[in-house]
Amino acid sequence: MITKTTPTRGQVGQASRAGTLALVGGELAFNFTNTTSGRGGARHLEHLGRPEDLAVWAHHAKIIGKKSARDLQRRFGDSPGLAGELQHRALELRDVVYAIGATLAAGKPTRSEDVDRLTGIHAQCVRVGHLRKIQGLYGWTWNIETYPVEAILGPIVLSALSIVCQADLSRIKQCPGRDCGWLFFDITKNKNRRWCEMEVCGNRAKQHRLRKRRRPR
Repeated sequence: MITKTTPTRGQVGQASRAGTLALVGGELAFNFTNTTSGRGGARHLEHLGRPEDLAVWAHHAKIIGKKSARDLQRRFGDSPGLAGELQHRALELRDVVYAIGATLAAGKPTRSEDVDRLTGIHAQCVRVGHLRKIQGLYGWTWNIETYPVEAILGPIVLSALSIVCQADLSRIKQCPGRDCGWLFFDITKNKNRRWCEMEVCGNRAKQHRLRKRRRPR
C-alpha cells in the first residue's frame, strides 16, 4: 500500500507531485487519469508537464522499477524525440481514459470514437509486447529498453480495457470535490463511496458546509 502525503491540489502553480500523488483510483488506469485535477477550471493542476514526470509517476505506480525510471530520464536528454513521443502518447491515452471514465461515471453511453481510440492505442502496445507466464499466470510484458513508450502505456491501457470489458460499470465514480474531478472504482459493499479521499475532498466539503451555516444571516 502506498503511503501518501497530504494532498495540496488546490495550490495553483505548485511543482509536479508525480512521485507522491495518492493512488486512490482503485485501478491503474484511473490513477493515471488522476495525475491532473480541476480540468477546465482556473485551478487546474498538471503533474505530468514533462516527460521526466511520466517516468517518476510510472515508478511511483509500480509500472517500472527505480533503475528503469532513472535510465529513461537519462535517455530523454539524448533523445528529445523519444521524450516528445512519450509525452504526446501518454497524454492522449490519459484524455481518452478520462473521457470514457467520466462518461460512465455519469451513467451515460460512451462515444464510439473514444472507444475506438482506446482500442487503437491497445493495438499499438500489444503489437510490440510479449505474452509471458509470470507467477503461474500469463500476462503482457514489454522490453523497456526497446519499447519504452509501450512499456509504460501498455499496462495502463490494459487496465482501462479490463474496467470497460469486465468490471461493474456502476462502480465507476467521479469525485464531486471542488477543483478535483478524480475518477475511482468504488469497491465498497454498498457502493457508497463518494469522494476520492474523505480526508481531503470530503473534509473540504464538510468545512465549507460548516462555514456556510455559521455565516450571519
